[in-house]
Amino acid sequence: MVRGRYPTDEELRRNFERELGSVTTGGGLHSETGLDIETETALIAIAGAYPEVGEELVAAARAAFTGQLGGSNAAARNADLQQAEQRDQGKRQKPSD
Repeated sequence: MVRGRYPTDEELRRNFERELGSVTTGGGLHSETGLDIETETALIAIAGAYPEVGEELVAAARAAFTGQLGGSNAAARNADLQQAEQRDQGKRQKPSD
């Protein structure tokens, strides 16, 4: 199914809490939640640690989700992409020996 629009912050919060509840009780993640890669990665770490889910993993997932809502995750991804583009441009501009 193709999503017609990006989820609202409230929908994202509900999705995050649902996914967090799932992985902390031995379940998996659902697709098309609107959660970003940093948040999903943190949730996957919890699923992988189950049943030994420490508070530090839950705190890391909450921090990742806060970064999604606040935009810092996207800003970091964009900065990484810009650096990679600059490296690639530099490699193309260097004359080969």
